[in-house]
Amino acid sequence: MALMPLNDHLVVKAVTEQKTVGGIILPETADKEKPEKGEVVAVGPGKLLENGTRAPLSVKVGDVVVFKKYSPDEVKVGKEEYLVIREDDVLAIIK
Repeated sequence: MALMPLNDHLVVKAVTEQKTVGGIILPETADKEKPEKGEVVAVGPGKLLENGTRAPLSVKVGDVVVFKKYSPDEVKVGKEEYLVIREDDVLAIIK
């Protein structure tokens, strides 16, 4: 990947679902909503602390995360679209 996040930033590939767990088909307008879930494809080295060390991140590449709806910045690299978020905006890791 040509996109390397800095500090405590994550690069996330949005996960879109067309059908709910209960089997309800979502309308096309559901795609227009900002995503709130995605798979982490790259992580930064961690937040730089005042003493010069880095705090390790809680998430890793491959984790599927839920994040705040309006926190990501959208970035397009080639034909692929990614979201860049701070680790602080991650609400949960889906296991």
